Amino acid sequence: MALTIVQAVQRFREEWELIDQAARATADHIARAAARKDLTCTVTSRAKEVDSFEKKIDRKGYTNPWMQITNKAGIRVIVQHSGLLDPLLEVITGCLEIIDVEDDRYASDSVDRLRYPRLHIQAVMAGGETDPDGKPYECEIQLRTEAVDLWSRMSHKFLYKPGVAPPADVSRSLYRLIALVELYDLEVERGAEAMSKNPQLVRGSHLLGLAEQIYQTFTDHPFSRDLSYEVVEVLTDTVDDETTYGERLAEFAENFHSRLERLYADYGPGSVHSREHGRYLLTSQPESLIIFERLTSARFALREAWEHSELSETWLNDLAEAWGAAL
Repeated sequence: MALTIVQAVQRFREEWELIDQAARATADHIARAAARKDLTCTVTSRAKEVDSFEKKIDRKGYTNPWMQITNKAGIRVIVQHSGLLDPLLEVITGCLEIIDVEDDRYASDSVDRLRYPRLHIQAVMAGGETDPDGKPYECEIQLRTEAVDLWSRMSHKFLYKPGVAPPADVSRSLYRLIALVELYDLEVERGAEAMSKNPQLVRGSHLLGLAEQIYQTFTDHPFSRDLSYEVVEVLTDTVDDETTYGERLAEFAENFHSRLERLYADYGPGSVHSREHGRYLLTSQPESLIIFERLTSARFALREAWEHSELSETWLNDLAEAWGAAL
């Protein structure tokens, strides 16, 4: 039986926490699946706000809003350039139950037109969360490059004002920017490909990107990128094959997920240990995830590399103590 508008809004309000939790779990699932394939991306999630849910019902004139609004939660996957879209699309379709894929990038009617290169995926969310009827929650996943995301967020403010049509010249100027977005993506892809052929330029960068991606599934605390590069430069000496390390790191994060969650809560920024002792500095850094993995799999190589560096010995000893590893 179809719910009324009032019933649908009330149900959404009551189930909002479950939907948001499922969205976060799905975003984490995608981030780790991407890391397994050595693909760096940024994944964010959010459940639709209750007032937005209600406004969409009114704007669209839905008669069965609970069933018709399928994007009760949204997930955004951002990649550096367009060359990474297809590999990430393959990862997402391989790790989730897919309902539909809307891909307008190569539409035949867009050859001579400028329009938003839509790549949206409707999927069942991960984590096993279901509504009171036992039906799994769905989400809409937007897969974009950084340039397209910038254009989309900016243009949305002008092109999608309910009940207000922008002047034709404004709309045209915004869509003209799509041409620049395409050129920007192509140049970034060309630059990334050139850098990938120069090991000296990319040393540690790829490793840090993967660590950051997985680390952010545990905490969103800001970190010092300069410090990260200093530490990762030492850590790369302990990794046999940096290009395949993503699989190992993602597997480690999954196997020790509960332990890592507790550790970052107990020793991370703002924790009692951090405040009272003023230590455990690296728990606020994404490379700490690599250190914990190395303490588990190659602690002697880690210790040797650290001893030959200029990094503080206390930093490593603190993490070893928190992890319960003897050095």
